[in-house]
Amino acid sequence: MSRTVEIIRGATLVVMFAAIAIWVLVHSLKRSDDPTRLLFKWLLSAPVVWCLVFVVAPMVSRGGYGAAFGGVPLAAVCGLAMAIIWRHSIASMIAKPFGDLYDGGDAQVEPKPFYSVAVSKRKRGKYDEAAAEVRKQLDKFPNDVEGQLLLAEIQAENLNDLPGAEITIHRLCNQPGHPPRQIAMALNTLADWHLKFAQDREAARQALEKIAALLPESEMAALAAQRIAHLATTEHLLEPYDRRRMPVAPGVQNLGLLSSQQQPKAPEANPATQAAEYVKHLEEHPLDTEAREKLAVLYAEHYQKLELAADQLEQLIAHPNQPPRRVIHWLNLLADLQVRHSAGYETVKATLERIIDLFPNMAAAQLARNRIDLLKLELKGIQKTETVKLGDYEQDIGIKQGPPRLPQA
Repeated sequence: MSRTVEIIRGATLVVMFAAIAIWVLVHSLKRSDDPTRLLFKWLLSAPVVWCLVFVVAPMVSRGGYGAAFGGVPLAAVCGLAMAIIWRHSIASMIAKPFGDLYDGGDAQVEPKPFYSVAVSKRKRGKYDEAAAEVRKQLDKFPNDVEGQLLLAEIQAENLNDLPGAEITIHRLCNQPGHPPRQIAMALNTLADWHLKFAQDREAARQALEKIAALLPESEMAALAAQRIAHLATTEHLLEPYDRRRMPVAPGVQNLGLLSSQQQPKAPEANPATQAAEYVKHLEEHPLDTEAREKLAVLYAEHYQKLELAADQLEQLIAHPNQPPRRVIHWLNLLADLQVRHSAGYETVKATLERIIDLFPNMAAAQLARNRIDLLKLELKGIQKTETVKLGDYEQDIGIKQGPPRLPQA
């Protein structure tokens, strides 16, 4: 029975040793730079290993003179043979960790495009050659964002080929998988080129509208709508190229000798006119948050209509996809207007608590808590202002009609 156990154990050890040896062999062959040479070394090592296991080991296990004068010298010869066969591999194994510090070792390098040649040729004024170098890299990496933007930049800024740059940008935008911010950046850049090189406001507007079409209900779409509302007119874009003489009226004589009452004063803007202009502008660009914010302040400060100001700011706050910093700004502005127009402690506190509820992990939440702690003192510090006669504002479009409301998602 014990003999059978010994045989089974020996067979198991042989199988395990063979499996480990095969795995090491296969793994080494896959990683080797010269598999044929490595396989040859394994074949030379096989008889040496056989000699050590089946000749030297039994002699040493029996002991006596056979082990001393036969087993030990034969083991030394086998060891010397293994050293001769594997000397280069052993030296490489010892030196490899130190060499990896300088050459990166066997780590696989991710293939990526290189545009240094194109950039160098562009700096030397060889724009056609630079574009050709970029296209060579794009043939290998057709979806690379950096290369496509570089090609479009060379086309627009150096080759005066704005239509070609527009095609390149649109091809980039139609490729799947690109981050939304890169798409928005590319189209914003295209809009800049239309304004700078072609003074084409309509083409710039179309480029910005494509951001909203490709990235609906996103922060980038909201920012694009804001930019559309403030695009310069074609006449304004052409002014640097068509300068006209403007007559200048004679200035005030002896300005330094005039008293403070006689000093000329800058003309004050008419709030009623401003309100009408904001309302008219918002009819065309209802997503213009800047104009709506200014109208809200005008409602509160000039017309003393806090409820109208709050309505405009609430539309901005509730509109989706606005950056958190803008929402925090509008809530703080609403609280400021409420304080200045005596809306009451609970009303102002509720406005500030909305900042804490919406953005609990931002610094603005802690600032809102601090302001709530001091809010009663702030309200006491506001002096009562005298009643101002507002006049007849019923005719003003800013109050009578009001701007269109923000479209909701």
